Amino acid sequence: MRKWETPNPKGVIIMVHGAAEHQGRYRWLIEMWRSVGMNVVMGDLPGQGLTTRRRGHILSFDEYVNEIEKWVHEAQGYDLPIFLLGHSMGGLAVIRTLQTKNLPIWGAILSSPCLGLKEQVPAYLDMLSKGLNKVMPTKLFDLGLTVEKATRSPEVRDEDQNDSLYVTKISVRWYRELIQAINMAFKDIENLPDVPLLVMQAGEDKIIEKLIVRQWFDELELSEKIYKEWPQLYHEIFNEPEREYVFTYAKSFVDVHI
Repeated sequence: MRKWETPNPKGVIIMVHGAAEHQGRYRWLIEMWRSVGMNVVMGDLPGQGLTTRRRGHILSFDEYVNEIEKWVHEAQGYDLPIFLLGHSMGGLAVIRTLQTKNLPIWGAILSSPCLGLKEQVPAYLDMLSKGLNKVMPTKLFDLGLTVEKATRSPEVRDEDQNDSLYVTKISVRWYRELIQAINMAFKDIENLPDVPLLVMQAGEDKIIEKLIVRQWFDELELSEKIYKEWPQLYHEIFNEPEREYVFTYAKSFVDVHI
């Protein structure tokens, strides 16, 4: 975990990256938040980036939840309003953290949250993974994510092609824990605390099924919730050519609640 500070901060953003990636891919967004007076707290999730754990593998999705809880406790040291921002699987991890932990959050932003995969795993492979999860949980297989599916930005695509920290394979256990976390995000929907929520969804998402994200959002009973779809944008809305507009929208959400 790292902290990026700014003079005279007005709040703290805790950012949670998605599957396969790492905190280094968020340099632009970190600096944008700092430029508008927000401290940033972020780290690599277990099994990803520079963590020493086996890459692409976790024992339980709770490892992500517990890690985010640590980051929130660290952010409390600033004695400032705290906001969570989670992208894709990081968005799912933020959801599960809020559903299972009592944390002093002023608001949450979800970027194309992983609540349903665009390309479903065939039924026979899904059944096979259940068996392998018991006998060979660390067995790795291709994640199937490509940068071409994630963003339209040529610059980001070129950078990712040479990123040695990018995880290309994930374990059977990781996959089963992901599916379980998605199911629990729906099952425990009433446990989501009544904090302001902004869900920003890519309109042309090639990775996450946006209709399922909208379904989850519509089932929420919160005092304040906003759903914003970005037409034509691919999955990584903060890496798209229009990312400055996306950031401005997210910033306005934070500004209103500080």
